[in-house]
Amino acid sequence: MTVTLVDYLNQLISNPTLIITTLLTLGVILVNGWTDAPNAIATCVSTRSMTPRGAIILAAVFNFLGVLFMTMFNATVAQTIYKMVDFGGDPYDALVALCAALFAIVLWATAAWWFGIPTSESHALIAGISGAAIALQGGISGINPDEWIKVLYGIVLSTLMGFVLGALVVKAIELIFKSFDRRKTFSFFKNAQIMASAGMAFMHGAQDGQKFMGVFMLSAFLAQGQASVIEFVIPIWLIILCSAVMALGTSIGGYRIIKAVGMDMVKLSTYQGFSADLAAVISLFTASIFGLPVSTTHTKTTAIMGVGAAKRVSSVNWGIVGEMVLAWILTFPGCGLIGFFMAMLFMRIF
Repeated sequence: MTVTLVDYLNQLISNPTLIITTLLTLGVILVNGWTDAPNAIATCVSTRSMTPRGAIILAAVFNFLGVLFMTMFNATVAQTIYKMVDFGGDPYDALVALCAALFAIVLWATAAWWFGIPTSESHALIAGISGAAIALQGGISGINPDEWIKVLYGIVLSTLMGFVLGALVVKAIELIFKSFDRRKTFSFFKNAQIMASAGMAFMHGAQDGQKFMGVFMLSAFLAQGQASVIEFVIPIWLIILCSAVMALGTSIGGYRIIKAVGMDMVKLSTYQGFSADLAAVISLFTASIFGLPVSTTHTKTTAIMGVGAAKRVSSVNWGIVGEMVLAWILTFPGCGLIGFFMAMLFMRIF
């Protein structure tokens, strides 16, 4: 099943709640591009392979392409997000609860950006809609454990695979280029890192764009009074819309997060930055193929940690790492509770 653009526009005209939900969904996608996408280019900026402005333009373009092409070939991440919670029952109450969840996610993401902490908007999304679903269903029956377990797999994968691959890739590169004059390899790794950063931005769009399209489809079906749709096809107009909004958010930039991830956490040389980006791209691509909704933030930052720790453990600013990990830990209960209470409030008001 799918939703045509004409049908969706007709629903918007007749359903004010869907208008609010649509605006909030687009707002969450915009904030994701604004706050999450800078992780993709943080190392490229910190090693001065590109200027911040050039890197942000690069990220905007490849975020757009990542959402567009990956969704056309493999939309399993969107399916996972769609099915992980139960918004069945009364479609109107479900749409109001979903609206509350999106509002909670925007609040959480904006607060994290203000403090320059690279939180995972993916996990904020998952936590927010889970909290709202629990409020809607009056208990944990609002959670689909078979799909939620994929989130836990994703957390483990993004953390361990990013860190381990980061360390292995940088060690392999050091071994391969051991006999080369580092000054002569600078230009090669500078260009290689630009390509790897483009790949990282592409995979960010491929992962995170699909998550939000899953929510978009959920709101569209609820607005039509259909709370039990199981299978769906993402329409091309929605792919283009989400791609464009995420690219717009990326173009706004997230310099605070670029500084925290790419400059404050670990001081990287060009080949190390390339190693971190390559490790993160491999991890994200693997997760996308298997339909695991992983965090691009976790994957990239742990890959940077792995690269830094491969040189020596003390080269990583573990104080910055501690702040990030604390934010990651607080995201699920924090955003989940906000989503729960906002849903309870919205359902009482509306």
